Amino acid sequence: MPQMLLTNARIATMVQSKGYGLIEAGAIALEAGKIAWVGPEMDIPPLYQEVERHNLAGRLVTPALIDCHTHLVFGGNRAQEFEMRLNGASYEELARAGGGILSTVRATRAASEAELLAEALPRVDALIAEGVALVEIKSGYGLDHETELKMLRVARQIARERPIEVRTSFLGAHAVPPEYEGRAEAYISEICLPALHAAHAEGLVDAVDGFCEGIAFQPAQIARVFESAKALGLPVKLHAEQLSNLGGAKLAARFGALSADHIEYIDEAGVVDMAKAGTVATLLPGAFYTLRETQMPPIEMLRKHGVPMAVASDANPGSSPLTSILLAMNMACTLFRLTPAEALAGTTRHAARALGAHDRGAVMAGQRADLAVWDVSHPAELAYRIGFNPLHRRIYGGVF
Repeated sequence: MPQMLLTNARIATMVQSKGYGLIEAGAIALEAGKIAWVGPEMDIPPLYQEVERHNLAGRLVTPALIDCHTHLVFGGNRAQEFEMRLNGASYEELARAGGGILSTVRATRAASEAELLAEALPRVDALIAEGVALVEIKSGYGLDHETELKMLRVARQIARERPIEVRTSFLGAHAVPPEYEGRAEAYISEICLPALHAAHAEGLVDAVDGFCEGIAFQPAQIARVFESAKALGLPVKLHAEQLSNLGGAKLAARFGALSADHIEYIDEAGVVDMAKAGTVATLLPGAFYTLRETQMPPIEMLRKHGVPMAVASDANPGSSPLTSILLAMNMACTLFRLTPAEALAGTTRHAARALGAHDRGAVMAGQRADLAVWDVSHPAELAYRIGFNPLHRRIYGGVF
């Protein structure tokens, strides 16, 4: 028998390719942590008539939200670099001067696991408070063997400390550390690939990521990392075409990547390859906003070729110090011109696909019972409001 029945709800099922899939005056039966049935309240099957009920008083129910691209585990902050950018320094100039990612590398290397966990938990709590039940967390601020593993251990610990599922991505190919300056190939061989194998052996890796950019790694170098990932049976994803077009999205598609992320500078050939490969385009408006970029992702081109678009916070200390998935949705609409329905799909159904999490992201029978109950009358309000959190209750694994 189902554990409970949620009644008197407006349900945005998000099962359709377009729109919200709204069910007015709907009900949802939950059993053993999964959705057992969903439909109009007037059609509740006899089997569910006598179970415990929770009247949601007409509130909106959506799938719990998913943040599919974050860097939540790191040491220190980069507020001073924020100030420098406002005084005219570019992201690339800061990176080449030893700031950017490398400044966070120094702070992260110096921090203990306990310190990194203590710093990360408030950021995770902010996402949970906005209805997030699944979050991806990357390494990439260690760039040495032990710190990369340290970050991934902390990410795993977060899931034991908080009611949230964490998917980890090994991002050893994030930047070339100072001790390997000018020797990117040696870094890949001597640090990145051995650390990947060690992290995999310890059960710390769910996917493998890389940063394909002029200030990071070339496509051929990323391909070496992806080949190792595939040999280990791990899916891949990629930071691609954020600052220029090196063909990263095409590379990601060639390896059947779960997602290619940022993609402001992608061309149509890259979009076509992503469509053929089923690779999700993960849009990161927080970085676009923070860096005051002007090159937008080609939204119409992605629509034209049917590439699913996820939306994520890209929470990180430098280019996107954002821990609000609701604000990311608003930014995706306001800055990139997504529709509110696309933004919600981007943080539910498509975000799940970007993580290979096929058992969530929609309100339908058989899916994991991760739900968000909102004090709003229409799902468009989730992307419309700025600085306002209308979450009434988050249901995680069927726990009300």
